[in-house]
Amino acid sequence: MATNINVNGASVAIEADPDTPLLWVLREHLGLKGTKYGCGISACGACTVHMDGMPVRSCVLPLEGVGTARITTIEGLESPAARAVRDAWIALDVVQCGYCQSGQIMSAIALLEGTPAPTDEDIDGAMSGNICRCATYLRIRAAIRAAAAALKA
Repeated sequence: MATNINVNGASVAIEADPDTPLLWVLREHLGLKGTKYGCGISACGACTVHMDGMPVRSCVLPLEGVGTARITTIEGLESPAARAVRDAWIALDVVQCGYCQSGQIMSAIALLEGTPAPTDEDIDGAMSGNICRCATYLRIRAAIRAAAAALKA
């Protein structure tokens, strides 16, 4: 039996076990490879997507847990905050290896959409579940500040 979910604004029918993690539905069933597998236990943030605008870890979210929520992946981002974050990431050369960056960007966008003028404490709190093995944390924080400033302008 197919499960219908909304991904990046489109309703899609998925033939998968209801216990299948959303991460694998996105990558293997829908071909959306921007969401990464990192740890499989919700500890690193590489698999972050938005569920009704809130960041969630897709590696531990079963397909049956999605229900009628709107799922947005890195491929489906189009908001002003998304554009500001992407521009800041590029301008400040945030990425080193890049593996964690889709999760980092998803968390940063959710932060800015909920807190347009975040403090360093806000940024640290929102990004604390995202691990960067290359330790680009200072550039990430600077990019979030730059994106917030661009959204104000």
